[in-house]
Amino acid sequence: METKNVMIVGVGGQGSLLASKLLGVLLTAEGFDVKVSEVHGMSQRGGSVVTYVRYGEKVYSPIIAEGEADYIISFEKIEAARYAKCLKKDGKIIVNTQQIDPMPVIIGNAEYPVNVLEELKGKGVFVDDIDALELAEKVGNVKSVNIVLMGRLAKYLDIDYDKWVEAIRNSVKPQFVDINIKAFELGFNY
Repeated sequence: METKNVMIVGVGGQGSLLASKLLGVLLTAEGFDVKVSEVHGMSQRGGSVVTYVRYGEKVYSPIIAEGEADYIISFEKIEAARYAKCLKKDGKIIVNTQQIDPMPVIIGNAEYPVNVLEELKGKGVFVDDIDALELAEKVGNVKSVNIVLMGRLAKYLDIDYDKWVEAIRNSVKPQFVDINIKAFELGFNY
C-alpha cells in the first residue's frame, strides 16, 4: 500500500492534537504503520499548529513535504490557505469555515483575507467546507469541533464507521465519549 498523508492544521487550543491522536489510534488498530509528528509554533498564544499523520505498510518519516498531503484537515480558513501548497494535485482539504483572527488582525496591522475558500476553489483545489463550530454547538460542546472534522474525514477514508467510534472511545476521557460520538456523527452525516 502506498503511504497516505494527512495534515491537521489549526490554531493553538482547537484540539488538533486530540484529532491526530484519534487518527493515530484508529490507523494503528487497522494494522497500519503510523507516524505522527507535531509542530506547535506559538500554539499557546493562538499561533499555527500543524500535525502530520502518515500511514501505510511501512512509513519511514513523519514529515509531509509540499505537494504530498492526500488530505488537509483545517480548523480555520486562513490555515487552509497557508498549507494548501502541501496538498497533492488530487488531494482534498476539509475546512472548518470558522474565522479566528490572527494577532496582526487583532492589533489592526492587517485585515483578514476575504474569500479565502473561494480563491482555493478557483485554483482547482477540492475544498469540503463545513461549519464545524455550529455542529459542535449543536452537541453542546464547542470544543468538539475537532471531532466533527474527524467525522467529515471519515467520509473519505475506507474505514468502517464502528471502528472510528471505537477509536473515539479509546482516545477521549470517559465523560466525553458520548458527546464526541455525537459530534463525529454530525460531521460524518453533514
